[in-house]
Amino acid sequence: VTLSARFSYLSSFHPRIFYGNKYAWYSVGIVAVLQVFTTYTPGINRHIFQMRGMDRTAWGIVALFTCIVFFVMEIEKGIRRMLMKKGYDTNDTEYGAFDNKTMGDSRHGKKLLPKGASKLNLAALDK
Repeated sequence: VTLSARFSYLSSFHPRIFYGNKYAWYSVGIVAVLQVFTTYTPGINRHIFQMRGMDRTAWGIVALFTCIVFFVMEIEKGIRRMLMKKGYDTNDTEYGAFDNKTMGDSRHGKKLLPKGASKLNLAALDK
C-alpha cells in the first residue's frame, strides 16, 4: 500500500516504484521487521499484545486484503486521472458539497488552498 500511495495519479504498475524514494523502502522494511518482531517474539506477543503467531491462513488473509486495498487504490487513481482530463477538481482545492465553508478562511471567502498550491513539489527530498 505504501508503494501505491506514493503517486496520486500515476499507476504503481510501473518500474518507477522501485526507485526514486529510498525512504519509502526504509519504511516498508521497518514496518515488516516490527511486524515480524511483534508477532513472533515470545513475551512481546503473548504478554504485551496478547496475541499469538499467525499461521498460513492468517498470512493468506493479510496478503489477500493487501492486494484488495492495492487494487482499489489503483482503480481510484484511474478514476481521478479520467476526471482530471475532463476538467474536474481532483485535488480538492475548491469547496465541494461536503465541505464546511466556515472551516476555511471565512474572513476572505477564498479557496481552501492558495492558487497553485496543488502543483507544489513538497515531497522532493533528494535535491
